[in-house]
Parts: sequence; structure tokens; C-alpha cells
Amino acid sequence: MGLRRLILMRHAESPWEGVQLPDHQRPLGERGHQQATRTGSVLAARGWIPDIVLSSDAKRTRETFAGLSQAFEKEVDVRFLSSFYHSGVAAAEEEVVTLPDGAGCVLLLGHNPGWELLVERLTGKAVAMEPATAAVMGQDLESWKDAGPASSWELEEVLFSGSR
Repeated sequence: MGLRRLILMRHAESPWEGVQLPDHQRPLGERGHQQATRTGSVLAARGWIPDIVLSSDAKRTRETFAGLSQAFEKEVDVRFLSSFYHSGVAAAEEEVVTLPDGAGCVLLLGHNPGWELLVERLTGKAVAMEPATAAVMGQDLESWKDAGPASSWELEEVLFSGSR
């Protein structure tokens, strides 16, 4: 068995004020760009650089990943998935069990309310997933195939880069 780390992160702040675009195309605000960069720095400082990022394909999650990845010392495999925008929780559960076993740390980047529901389902703990919040979980698993929805992940830390 080996320790697998799963990081669920909500996109950084993306205000509605003055935005005349469909939700899928809504960008980060200035504060959101700062949050993404700060969260990436914290993850890197703790050695939690993901091997793979699975992300919603919305503009604000793409921009959040761009800010995060500035702090990563290696190129990270990122996959932007429309399913994470449309059916986040179900899509995340389906994708995690297909991850390659060589990936020790995986970041899932998406939206609320789905991410709050998923964190609680995986850890049994309620976490307020404000913008740019990252819930870091760990579990000893032989394979990602064993990481189904009935898994018992340990909530290691919650990073609040938003309003806290």
C-alpha cells in the first residue's frame, strides 16, 4: 500500500458584478488571481504538488490552475473536463478510480456545491468550500481503483486562501 493524496479545490473568486458572460465563461477577478497564486505557493511549500490535475473546463477553473501552477517546480498533467462543470461529484468519483497508480498526489479543481458534498462524502467531515479553498485528504491505497465513494479519506488540512 502507498499513501495517496487527494486535494479537492474550489476555483478562486470569480465575481458576478459587471460580468455579461455566460457562467461557463466567467473569469476570475483580481482577488481570485491572487488567491490562486497564493494557494499554489502553499501547496508547493508543503510538497503537495500534484502529479495530475483534473479540472472543470470553465474559464475560472482554467485561470485558477494557471495561477496555481506558477508555483509548481514541475510541469503538471492537467485535464480539463466538461463533466466536472456539468456533473462534478459523479464525474469526480468516476475519474478518480481510473487514475494511474503512479500518481501519488491528485488535485481535483471544480465548483460548489458539489465539492462540499464530495469532501463530506469522502471524509465524513463538513467543510465550507469558499473560493480558493483546498481540502487535502490522504489514504493508504494499493491502487486508485480502491478510492471509490465508500472510501474513508483522512482530512489532513484545509487551506483557506479566500476570505479567511
